[in-house]
Order: sequence, then C-alpha cells, then structure tokens
Amino acid sequence: MASANQFDMQNPLTQYPRPDFPKQPQPVPGLANKMQPVPDHGEESYRGLGRLTGRKALITGGDSGIGRAAAIAYAREGADVVINYLPEEQSDADDVVKLIEAEGRKAVAIPGDLKSEAFCSELVARAHHELGGLDLLANVAGRQKALDSIEDLTTEQFDETFKTNVYALFWICKAALPLMPTGATIVNTASIQAYQPSETLLDYAPTKSAIVAFSKALSKQVLPKGIRVNVVAPGPFWTPLQTSGGQTQDVIEKFGSEVPMKRPGQPAECAPIYVFLASQESSYITGEVFGVTGGNTLP
Repeated sequence: MASANQFDMQNPLTQYPRPDFPKQPQPVPGLANKMQPVPDHGEESYRGLGRLTGRKALITGGDSGIGRAAAIAYAREGADVVINYLPEEQSDADDVVKLIEAEGRKAVAIPGDLKSEAFCSELVARAHHELGGLDLLANVAGRQKALDSIEDLTTEQFDETFKTNVYALFWICKAALPLMPTGATIVNTASIQAYQPSETLLDYAPTKSAIVAFSKALSKQVLPKGIRVNVVAPGPFWTPLQTSGGQTQDVIEKFGSEVPMKRPGQPAECAPIYVFLASQESSYITGEVFGVTGGNTLP
C-alpha cells in the first residue's frame, strides 16, 4: 500500500491493491465510500507545494474518483475549489468539502445534472460568483455503462453518454472562457478508450475521442488569449464509475490486470498530472494529451 507521502520511492507494481477484487455492484452513480477496497484519492498521502496559490478552480465530478483526487490536490496546492456532482453523491461530496476546508481553502459544493445546458451555464456563473473569479477548469465528470451488444445500446443511453461527456464539456467551456483571465487553464479528461476502445463501450469510447479532438482544436482557438487547454487520458482507474455499471462485475474482479502494471490506478496517482497542467510549470504545454495508463501506452 502507498506510503504516507507521495514523494517516497516505492515499487509501483505493489504500491496499491491488485486483483482479484470482490464483485460489488452499485446503482449509478455509485459512491467511493462503498467500494472494496476504498479508493485512495490522496486523503493521507498528497502533499502540496503551493503551486496553485490563489487560484480559483471548478471541478466537475469532484465528489469521487479522479475529480475528488484533483480537488484534494488543488486545495493542498493553495486553490479555492468548487465541485460539481449529482445529488445522489452528496455524502461523498460532503467528505470532499471537509478535506478542502481542512486546508484553509474555500470549498463550494454545487449539485446538479450536467446533461442540462441551463444547469451547466448556472454552474459556471455560480462558481465564478462564489470564488470571486475563475481561472482553472477541470472537466472530469463522465458517464460509462458497459454493454455486450450494440443491440442492447439504446438511443437514450447513447444520447445520455454524449450529453454528459461531450455536450456538458462544450457548454461549460463556452460559459467559462469569457470569465477566465490570461494565464487561466483548462484540463479536460479523455481516456485510453479514445485510442484503444473496448467492445463493450460503443457509446463511451467515441465520446473520449471527441474530447481529444475538441480540446486540441480549442487549445489553438484560445491560445491568443493566453489560455491553455490540455487533456489527461487515464487507463483503468479504481473509481465508482467502474463499479456502478462502467464495467461488468466479471471485469471488476480482474480490473486492471490487463495492463503492464497488473493493477488499476488509484485516483491519487492521477492528481499530480492535473496539478502540473493547471500550474505555471506547464506554461509551454497546450493541446497535449497525457496518458496515465499503467504502462498501456497511448499511440
């Protein structure tokens, strides 16, 4: 298991739990605190260095998974944070708020459904108002439901997946950019599925390809304004997205075993990339995709 400090040298192969895992079905959207083992979001291990001091961040999907890890890391690096999540995830969101406030940073929790364009616009406006500005946007929230056959994939599910993963990102970026100053950053979340799509994710995988293309195009459009846009593309990560239908329960038992690391990533292992791309340390990087895939490399 990981040490109490993310800077300590460790063997990455054995740093976190490896399969087999128990079957653990949850209703959508799932809760991190009901997973076995409970994911590591950096609650104990992440140590901040002040790289985001004074920044004002909005994170979608900030209650659990990679979004939660980013929220913890951003707060410990000195940022005030607004998180968005679904109302059913309130208990996880409450935990994140406490963690952010424990760092002496402002935490604002705004529940709501990203499939609504009106709510996405309201979310950005409220985040800007509550924080007194907005200079960091991390789009992490996503919808994923595995199905064995295209015959079982309904138009309704296809539409919901695209609205959650692609339309919401478009609506939020469109609302946020007029409010963001020179030097601001956007970090979007794709997936290895954009490059190596699974046969059970016919709707999810193309949304991640769309996010890559959208982000690359947007990065060129907004660079003259001094705003950067980059992408994180995770591999198999141990989050409620997977246990609440993102994978079948048979896959959950062996989840992560197919990558060279032979284990799933933990959300805490993604957080440093979100910090780096948000910080001024990455000032010469825009329009890029950073894989965090356990050795299952991107093209």
